[in-house]
Amino acid sequence: MSRTVIFDVDGTLVDTNYHHTVAWFRAFRRHDVTVPGWRIHRAIGMGGDRLVAAVAGERVEQDLGDAVRDSWKELFDPMLDEIVPFDGAREAVAEAKRLGCRVALASSGKPDHVRHYLDLLNLDGLADDWTSSQDVSDSKPAPDLLRVALERVGGGTAILIGDSIWDCKAAEEFGVPCAALLTGGTSAAELTGAGAVAVFETLAELREGLRPLVSGPAA
Repeated sequence: MSRTVIFDVDGTLVDTNYHHTVAWFRAFRRHDVTVPGWRIHRAIGMGGDRLVAAVAGERVEQDLGDAVRDSWKELFDPMLDEIVPFDGAREAVAEAKRLGCRVALASSGKPDHVRHYLDLLNLDGLADDWTSSQDVSDSKPAPDLLRVALERVGGGTAILIGDSIWDCKAAEEFGVPCAALLTGGTSAAELTGAGAVAVFETLAELREGLRPLVSGPAA
């Protein structure tokens, strides 16, 4: 197969979404802004360049956006040692390679965070290339990361594996299907409503169902 499987990383391959939620909550509080945790969690998956305005409004973005993002990184970095891969993460990526697909990782995370996750996942020889926030100026739900990831592995047709409605929206904008996992904490109904062509509870289930996704007409 000449298709590419593009994997999101945070919330899809590594269990980070709730760590991100707590770090953003604390970052806002550091600057005397209180945003409910549920609202932050629902925005996890979009890039930090968009999240501040999305959850706290344009005025907070204008006045404090960069300061909040700096605080978020300072607060999240100590949590890196707590991050673990989801069960079956490496095996799901390996299955995509076994099926003859190229594999790209499309992360909007900080480069040092993504490198840390790659080490945790032990994807040497499996991932053909990867992206981080430094590769684009506009993050998810914009499709730029997907475009860069696909270009880096040679183009062609693709399917995105993600965990958030922002992944689904980015895939729709880019014109590729998105299969979604419940690992990010978003319901199956919301993921399907956002355009997911399939929803899986675990990466083991995804691995079992990957062949028709990469060989069928939707891909």
